[in-house]
Amino acid sequence: MSSAVERANAIRVLAMDAVQRANSGHPGAPMGMADFAEVLWREVLRHDPANPDWINRDRVVLSNGHASMLLYSALHLSGYDVGTEDLKAFRQLDSKTAGHPEYGHCPGVETTTGPLGQGFANAVGMALAEQRLGEEFNTDDFKVIDHRTIVIVGDGCLMEGISHEAASLAGTLGLGKLVCLYDDNGISIDGEVGEWFGEDVPGRFEAYGWRVIRNVDGHDRDDIAEALENATDSSGQPTLVCLRTTIGYGSPAKAGTADAHGAPLGDEEIAVVRGELNWGSEPFEIPEHVREAWDCRARGATLSGDWQALFERYQAAHPDKASELLRRMAGELPAGWADELNALAADAQASGGSLATRKSSQACIGAVANALPELFGGSADLTGSNGTRWSGAEPSRYMSYGVREFGMTAICNGIALHGGFIPFSGTFLVFMEYARNAVRLASLMGIRNILVYTHDSVAVGEDGPTHQPVEQLTNLRTTPGLATWRPCDTVESAVAWRCAIERNGPSALIFTRQGLPCQPKNAQQIDDIARGGYVLVKEQGELASIIIATGSEVELAVQAAAQLNVAGKGTRVVSMPSAETFLAQDAEYREAVLPAAMRARVAVEAAHGDYWYRFVGLDGAVVSIDRYGVSAPGNEALATLGMTVDSVLAAVHRVTA
Repeated sequence: MSSAVERANAIRVLAMDAVQRANSGHPGAPMGMADFAEVLWREVLRHDPANPDWINRDRVVLSNGHASMLLYSALHLSGYDVGTEDLKAFRQLDSKTAGHPEYGHCPGVETTTGPLGQGFANAVGMALAEQRLGEEFNTDDFKVIDHRTIVIVGDGCLMEGISHEAASLAGTLGLGKLVCLYDDNGISIDGEVGEWFGEDVPGRFEAYGWRVIRNVDGHDRDDIAEALENATDSSGQPTLVCLRTTIGYGSPAKAGTADAHGAPLGDEEIAVVRGELNWGSEPFEIPEHVREAWDCRARGATLSGDWQALFERYQAAHPDKASELLRRMAGELPAGWADELNALAADAQASGGSLATRKSSQACIGAVANALPELFGGSADLTGSNGTRWSGAEPSRYMSYGVREFGMTAICNGIALHGGFIPFSGTFLVFMEYARNAVRLASLMGIRNILVYTHDSVAVGEDGPTHQPVEQLTNLRTTPGLATWRPCDTVESAVAWRCAIERNGPSALIFTRQGLPCQPKNAQQIDDIARGGYVLVKEQGELASIIIATGSEVELAVQAAAQLNVAGKGTRVVSMPSAETFLAQDAEYREAVLPAAMRARVAVEAAHGDYWYRFVGLDGAVVSIDRYGVSAPGNEALATLGMTVDSVLAAVHRVTA
């Protein structure tokens, strides 16, 4: 029979051994958090190691992702498919056990963490998804969605501004199934945090509307067990549990100091720790009685089996609800979901007219909302400006996030990770940078988070350069795994929305404030929009030049090409709403749109121009804006900064001279 101390020490020795073998990593936090992790995984969590994707499992997020060996050790010991060899391969190429937890690489890892604070916000999103799904699918007799989200944070997570954004919103929303375990060890890389982190953390969370359990001894199992039992008793408020721990617990030389944080303890100190812990086993060896006591597979099978039996009764009583829940959690789209959206595009093409693409986007959202009940929208206090709320939107499907761009985006990552919803959110393009790292993590994880950015250029006008994006489009387009769309009209907007919803990955949809005309297109051209770039205006006679444009600048390109074609200078216009999507097409299609032999090319976009040289080459020209904007009416700002037909004509003349 093992003791609680032995079971916690299993985490400690695995953490220090794996970090030592890798010769890098963070042993101190796992050693300090081992006692409450033992209680959490063995007694509190409702999980099934053999079924890590069980719909109603409790979600655990390690926001302080540098402590990854805590998570890997707990998963290994409790019975997940994380073997001893995986622990030995910690931080090595192609290992399940990466330096920081990576979503999709290791069973039981719910999200990618490492940039501090984002895991906390992801957990808020997961708890929000659980709350809304429960309201939608549970009945008086069947609570088939009834699980908790437990997030582990350190001092660093709570220093990050995103933790304030997310915690404030979580308290306001009353996310009673959210539990935050605060590893209060008082140490960060630079040392004791009191010099730069002296706030009253419990008081701060109480002010946010959280329930707070203070002063828990993080090395006293009885104290921990009582606190966690109390914390998981849902009360309509999220709960913060403040666990006082010692970083590097068990290391006589380094415990309680920054020396335990981010470097191996060293063979000599590890030998001393083994003696202090009375641990006689070799590295990575766990005594059989400890391993048996840790094994959660039988308990997990009972928990998931009981839920499955409940779900089968629910399925018999409410077959439509059950089928819909399974579809949504599988991420499958219903048949015909895009029919109304396609009809919207066809009507727009037939009727022509002019419309701001932010309004086009709003119409697109309305066209799919009824067919996609999983669509969950919101905005960072710019709902009317972004056009993110559709007519008839129920409060359960739309969120006003307040002025919290970073928190909003990371919360939406959590919603997407939880499953059951396709989240989208809105802000001005220039404020994407507040949320930049959450966009990056959405791309790194490859999750379906749709980012709506409006007011896409200096045409914003009078608000001036603080609100006029210049460099943001290049930033988005060079983000691996992100599909960026900047449509020129309602039809392209509809295709962009369709592609974003169908895509298993994040998309950024970029829309204008000002009205744009619907460009003439035939059926083949409309089909080709989904390929990211297509020939919008075919040259008259022999091809002499190609103009590539996106969004509002497509109109400039079309007007310039009309003059050039009349003058006998055959000019083709390529609309390229999604450059990355175009680059992913086969070589034959790319050659048909942009013949390699035609080097007389001009790209036009009201943003920083460097990105477009990959398409026009050093011999081509880019009509762009490589400086900050001006405060003036939109048309005047565009003209002042050279976004005119004359500028496009001059560029074409340069490359064809």
